Amino acid sequence: MESGELAPILTQGLTKLDIAAPPEAIAAFEAYYDLLEERGQSVNLTSISGAEDVARLHFLDCIALLNAYDFKGSRVIDVGSGAGFPGAPLKITEPSLDLTLLDSTGKRVSFLSELCLVLEMDALCIHARAEDAGREPGKREAYDIAVSRAVAQLNVLCELCLPFVRLGGVFISMKGADCDEEIESARNAVKVLGAEIRECYDYIIPGTEIKHRAVVIRKISPTPDMYPRRFNRIKKRPL
Repeated sequence: MESGELAPILTQGLTKLDIAAPPEAIAAFEAYYDLLEERGQSVNLTSISGAEDVARLHFLDCIALLNAYDFKGSRVIDVGSGAGFPGAPLKITEPSLDLTLLDSTGKRVSFLSELCLVLEMDALCIHARAEDAGREPGKREAYDIAVSRAVAQLNVLCELCLPFVRLGGVFISMKGADCDEEIESARNAVKVLGAEIRECYDYIIPGTEIKHRAVVIRKISPTPDMYPRRFNRIKKRPL
């Protein structure tokens, strides 16, 4: 299946999700797919390949977050962005958001910068570790929304992501639908970091039977200055 065949999958998926995308979005996703296929092997961006799987398991999965929370006009940081998920698909579908893509791997940040150039997408790409960037003025408690699709336990992700979120803003973590135990284990971390679990938005990726969950965590008080800790400490003694 070639990139041109993404169009019906994405169009049908957007209809199923009841999300309106700008007219140029489909062409942007086709160019995104082409760049992923071209660069993916050398940079180790994703194990998912082929137009149908990328369209559903990456693009539509990320776009579904627009039903979990109102992103319009928000300042958003994607922590551990990797190949740009979920930040880039969100920006393509909702261009009004102000996007920062953060990753600790130089090759991935180079890919993200190239992606922004190819798509003419206005986004800031930052090469840094989350625990370092989360302490920097201009980034700490500066974003309306932090999002992450990174593979890590929720209590760990909370410590890495919540420091970026302003009071009243949210951290949205993309998880599988079977994450109840993980959520319970993260409740202490959520509380210590100045937040509360607002809601969980469950959805099925269009065209599949895969059920995913967006865990929406609201910032209600400042994150204590001691967080985030160094990553080895976070990993060794998670909150």
